[in-house]
Amino acid sequence: MNKFARIIGTGSYLPPKIVTNDDLSKTIDTSHEWIVSRTGIEQRRIVTDESTCDLALIASNNALKMAGIDAKDLDLIILATTTPDKIFPATATILQNALGATCPAFDLQSVCAGFIFALTTAEQYIKTGAANKILVVGSETLSRIVDWNDRSTAVLFGDGAGAVVLSGSKETGILHSKLFSDGSYLSSLQVSNKRINEVGFIQMSGNEVFKIAVNHLADLAQETLKACDINSKELDWMVPHQANIRIISAVAKRINIPMDKVIVTLAQHGNTSAASIPLALDAAVRDGRVQKGQNLLLEGIGGGFSWGSVLLKF
Repeated sequence: MNKFARIIGTGSYLPPKIVTNDDLSKTIDTSHEWIVSRTGIEQRRIVTDESTCDLALIASNNALKMAGIDAKDLDLIILATTTPDKIFPATATILQNALGATCPAFDLQSVCAGFIFALTTAEQYIKTGAANKILVVGSETLSRIVDWNDRSTAVLFGDGAGAVVLSGSKETGILHSKLFSDGSYLSSLQVSNKRINEVGFIQMSGNEVFKIAVNHLADLAQETLKACDINSKELDWMVPHQANIRIISAVAKRINIPMDKVIVTLAQHGNTSAASIPLALDAAVRDGRVQKGQNLLLEGIGGGFSWGSVLLKF
């Protein structure tokens, strides 16, 4: 039985349509300067007619290509999304069919923490010997649930997909993972159903979310490093959920990690929920920043609230 779950391939995809801050300022009371100063976001990608599965398919194929394996070699597919293509079946099964895979596939919903929850779940399958090659995907079409007339949320979110291939390995991979949830924060960030076949829009209490995110993520990062007997100087990269530059900067400061060791794609991607961490990771792998053998801390928090971290050797 292999001891570690190791990432052997990464991939991502962004829809081609770009919506800049200046574009948004033409329809809502905002400006490029206002958005950047409060969030760090300059633009976001928005789907036209692409589905969540369409984005996931391209990201997955890119990850499989890097891993050097065929979709038929997969033992499991886990797709983290809060914007599934249908109420059922799971978007993961639609993806499985599109890839030509024959393995089990299921969706996992934990909003912006979804990729961390999915990666941790996949690790358990590998550690128990139940699976050896797993495709873990975060894919979102959040533009479908954004009220584009609401200045407080319309400026934040974008669409995209990221994926990794996880494999059982004797080489060190995932060292530690930890998940948390607290449903008492329900009203701080949510989307309520209206009626059958009609979803509501994202509702968020921004100040409350900021405080919760910084405190929980900073505490979790410190606990994770301590559990693995690694100090912040031994950490090569932090790959956080890309929600807000102020949150990212505050967490990095709390755990004494300089911003030049933090992977940030927020300016170009916006908040892509479950897709944000694998999108950022793939960008850093492909531009050469992330190298084999480096220590990476992945962490994210999402509505619910649910939050978690994964410390791994790449």
